[in-house]
Amino acid sequence: MPSSSDPLLARADGMVGEGGDDDVALAAVDHRGRPASRASTGRWRSALFIIAVEIAERFSFYGVSANLISYLTGPLGEGLAKAASAINLWNGVAQLVPLLGAALADSWLGRYRMILLASLLYILGLAMLAFSTLLSSGGHKCGTAGNTPCPPPSGLQMAAFYTSLYMVALAQGGHKPCVQAFGADQFDETHPKEAVSRSSFFNWWYFGICAGTAVTLVFLSYVQDNIGWGLGFGIPCVVMAFALAVFLLGTRTYRYYVSVGKKRSLFARAGEAFAAWRSSRRKSSSSPLAAPESSAGVDEEEQEVVASNADLIEEAKSVLLLFPIWATCLIYAVAFSQSSTFFTKQAATLDRSVGHGLQVPPAALQTFISVTIVVLMPLYDRALVPLARCYTGLPSGITMLQRIGVGMVLSLVSMVVAALVEARRLRVAADAGLADLPSVPVPMSLWWMVPQYVLFGAADVFTMVGLQEFFYDQVPDKMRSLGLSLYLSIFGIGSFISSGLVSGIDKATSARGDSWFSNNLNRGHLDYFYWLIAGLSALELLVYVFFAVIFKYKKKTSAIATTAD
Repeated sequence: MPSSSDPLLARADGMVGEGGDDDVALAAVDHRGRPASRASTGRWRSALFIIAVEIAERFSFYGVSANLISYLTGPLGEGLAKAASAINLWNGVAQLVPLLGAALADSWLGRYRMILLASLLYILGLAMLAFSTLLSSGGHKCGTAGNTPCPPPSGLQMAAFYTSLYMVALAQGGHKPCVQAFGADQFDETHPKEAVSRSSFFNWWYFGICAGTAVTLVFLSYVQDNIGWGLGFGIPCVVMAFALAVFLLGTRTYRYYVSVGKKRSLFARAGEAFAAWRSSRRKSSSSPLAAPESSAGVDEEEQEVVASNADLIEEAKSVLLLFPIWATCLIYAVAFSQSSTFFTKQAATLDRSVGHGLQVPPAALQTFISVTIVVLMPLYDRALVPLARCYTGLPSGITMLQRIGVGMVLSLVSMVVAALVEARRLRVAADAGLADLPSVPVPMSLWWMVPQYVLFGAADVFTMVGLQEFFYDQVPDKMRSLGLSLYLSIFGIGSFISSGLVSGIDKATSARGDSWFSNNLNRGHLDYFYWLIAGLSALELLVYVFFAVIFKYKKKTSAIATTAD
């Protein structure tokens, strides 16, 4: 029976102790700490509150990140290579901080409280970001093609901008791994119908956030490019405040997993395991003449300590077994990071007129990624999965690793298409005599870039969702926030790799003439960079297939979670 204390004040969502410090089992409780009723808690009703919150969070995050390359190269006056490297570095931090947020949630604060604290930090960071734009002495259109250059930003503006930007990254670190894990927790995987719903949850979760992102990219990129950056950053702040209110409305419907008794954190248990190992080493090196009787009590005590930490060793092993899959997805993350940086700058050079004088914002082309996901996700969930299930007998149709692999192939094709399109853009610019006129639009329609965005979206349907489910499902049950943060860390490390590649290639090619990432893209060679990523993706895919074939999935245990009828 769970504690009668309010679980919202408990230090961690996770396990409910039944027998001892480490003899724990999952048991769902409601917001009052009573056994959760299946009729009144959890399932889709609760999950929809959480999905709505994540849609708002993605709206806010992409409202900042999607057009950030334009802000850095425009009002802040940074060069293309420096701006792309800075964005990749920030994205890397934003995707790695979830490791810390997940550890704090799983071992101390709990998912619910972590989401609350992260949301508050999100709101503060976004408010400061909007305020930092007021410190500029240039207009909102300065630095764009055909307009006067922006005056150099002040030190105060740069400090305020980057401080608030990294506050947003820190807030995402607490928000991102916990919200999705908390949403999946609303379904009991031992209940047949809820188990099926939980598998669909990951599909519809990604569908929802991509639908929200599509609106973000069209609406906010237009506001930022045509009205003002202050309003463009301020709207996400208001949306996050609204999202926090929505999340609180669902408090009474959620299922929680709380800690009672003397459950220790992962770090404390790791310390005890190390101490027990050191103690046994000291004993084995002591004099062999010691009487067996005198050490019997010590041996028994040591054995108890080692036994109590045996599950920690198994948890560590299970996480380490995921490392090859984690490592072989890093280049996919490098490719993924180009869609919000170089793709956007490419689009800015093209003829973006639609209809009677309407100019499509460059960042709005990223909408095609989200629209593709919105279109394909229902087809995947309602058509492809049932069809594949007839042949494989698997509830998910295909395995998680097969799904990830298909997306990696599509990502590789996307980079090949991007390289071919960029090569054509350079030829058109040269033929039109625009090689040294970067402010003049290249006579080539923006629709040429749509296929690479569509392929990216199709890749996400397979790889992104597959990675989310894989790292949630294959870690120990009480480490699922950490599992989702491991998934996010793929994109963090991938962003760091991308940042390092851009900086290194920029220095090497600048020394021999024009950089691949010249501020004048008509003199650059982004196509070479895309071919490099495509080649690395092909090598990565071969290694991934090897490890995917030999990987053994975690065995499911019975009675993992219980809810009252």
